[in-house]
Amino acid sequence: MTKPRTVGGPGPGFRSGIVAIAGRANVGKSTLVNVMVGQKVSIVSDKPQTTRNVVRGVLSLNEGQLVFVDTPGLHKPRTLLGRQLNRTALGAVTGVDVVVFVVDGKAGVGRGDRFVADEVGRRDICVLNKVDGVSRVAVMRQLKELGEWGFDEYFAVSARTGAGVDDLVNALVNRVPEGPALYPDDVARDKAAGTAGEADEQEWVAELVREQLLAITHDELPYSIACRVTEWEWPYVRCEILVERDSQKGIVIGQGGEVLKRVGSAVRAQLPPGAYIELTVRVARDWQQRPEMLKQLGI
Repeated sequence: MTKPRTVGGPGPGFRSGIVAIAGRANVGKSTLVNVMVGQKVSIVSDKPQTTRNVVRGVLSLNEGQLVFVDTPGLHKPRTLLGRQLNRTALGAVTGVDVVVFVVDGKAGVGRGDRFVADEVGRRDICVLNKVDGVSRVAVMRQLKELGEWGFDEYFAVSARTGAGVDDLVNALVNRVPEGPALYPDDVARDKAAGTAGEADEQEWVAELVREQLLAITHDELPYSIACRVTEWEWPYVRCEILVERDSQKGIVIGQGGEVLKRVGSAVRAQLPPGAYIELTVRVARDWQQRPEMLKQLGI
């Protein structure tokens, strides 16, 4: 999906609103937000609990503006971090104009989806994602099952290929109320937690580092890592990677520092030319259970 034309100035009938993207962990919410906005505004990974903060992606069109709220995946929490992520996700769907509930079409509709849908409460739009590679019969069977859940509208899409996404965007524009744009039309990403400017850029770099660590280490490293910028003198950036155990530290560093080198190169490729990223690793035992650590990480 290519990003549609930006607004030249809201006119009569212009619509704008906030759209929350909710669902279980790892159903493709962040990828869906990125493709709808037309650029990367949220990190992605095939591991659960990748999204930890509420991120807003802004799509400006001639006929309206949609502000997408990418939320952490709802799940059965086992740590203080997990409980906080659930609170963040449920809080993010309160007071928005539309809630889009996402289900993983490849994994199939499960009891966990129904539980999470009931937790969210709203029954606006249901999206069956990841339908590429799934037979038409299987898609129709899942849509029929989801149809009993009482949503107003249903869509089958592939965030990976963009199939069906345009129809979803059009439906969302029609559902949000008439009103002026909420953001300038050149804004694509906004951190909803209240950070702005340089602080927001620091969080984005830390998220990019975490994304690349998850991608490069694959199943060797659990999602229980965190990243934060500890020094910012642009173009020099120092980012600290937190792990819970000594054994994880070696995995993150890699033989001869190979993993850190690959992560740094991948992150620099997504930043303005001249950026220098220094990565360090520190063991913070059981950080997921420690309130003071979550506060330091802005979670």
